[in-house]
Amino acid sequence: MKKQKLDKAIAREARKDKFKKLMLGSAEKRGLLMSVVVYVLLITIAFIFLYPILYMASRSFMDKSDLLDASAKWIPSAPTFKNYADAIITLDYWKSLAKNIFLAFVPTLCQVFIASMVGYGFARYNFPLKPLWMGLLLLSFLLPSQATSMPNYLLFSRLKLVDGGIKPFFITSVLGQGFKGVLCILIFYNFHRQVPQSLIEAAEIDGAGHLKAYFQIAIPLSMAAIVVVTLFSFVWYWNEMYLVQVYLGYGNTRNDGLTTLMIELKKFEDSYNVAFDARTSSVTSTNKLNDAIKMAGTMLSIAPLMVMYFFLQKQFVESVDRAGITGE
Repeated sequence: MKKQKLDKAIAREARKDKFKKLMLGSAEKRGLLMSVVVYVLLITIAFIFLYPILYMASRSFMDKSDLLDASAKWIPSAPTFKNYADAIITLDYWKSLAKNIFLAFVPTLCQVFIASMVGYGFARYNFPLKPLWMGLLLLSFLLPSQATSMPNYLLFSRLKLVDGGIKPFFITSVLGQGFKGVLCILIFYNFHRQVPQSLIEAAEIDGAGHLKAYFQIAIPLSMAAIVVVTLFSFVWYWNEMYLVQVYLGYGNTRNDGLTTLMIELKKFEDSYNVAFDARTSSVTSTNKLNDAIKMAGTMLSIAPLMVMYFFLQKQFVESVDRAGITGE
């Protein structure tokens, strides 16, 4: 009898331990309760980030009747592409897109190359006053870009370089002063510090000079950092508005020089009125600007970045991990 009670007690304790491991997990496996908490947090965070995009995408396909119908909050009753057609005309989309790509791509290439060289120099060589220069680099990282935009603008104006072209962006990126250029330098600096110096020394023993060792050893090994900095820089140049307006001299009218989709989006209402001559139209006019057309313009402005991330997300995640931004 006592043996049966003991066996039942042991079986009861075993079931308790099994249930505890199932709910709370063990050192080897996450428990059900923890998995539920993690997935709830991930779904909540994902919803917070995706909600604006889903809302814009839904509204951009609605016609006027759906906008006035409170029941059609998410799913349009009759999806229409006319809003996108109107937004493409308003933004002068294809020309603005080509100009935006050019304005973002060329400075990005220059910034990646210069930041890589500067970061490699700080990580690889010892030179006089190196701590001082590193301190100045970190100090410049703390300064907001708006603090140096006016001096740069005055300098470019005196040199007659503010003509609506790419010269100010090209010069600043070549000199390591592009958008968040210091951060790019620090990323390369941290990455090059992790590269075994024995590889560089072995190349120098084989007769490679400093530049040859940099291009044949350092560059191939730093592809992860190059991918990260390239994507970051491209997005920063793509989304920047303040400095672009300062250097390009934009007001509220269309500039015949370079432009970005974000600037065209800022002038969306005025451009729409000019394109469709809607200033004197009545409220019931078919050309009246509404929220659906605005949402379509916003979706078109961010669509290139979304497509880029969709195709490069795997390389981007792997590069962030391999770049060792947090150090090892």
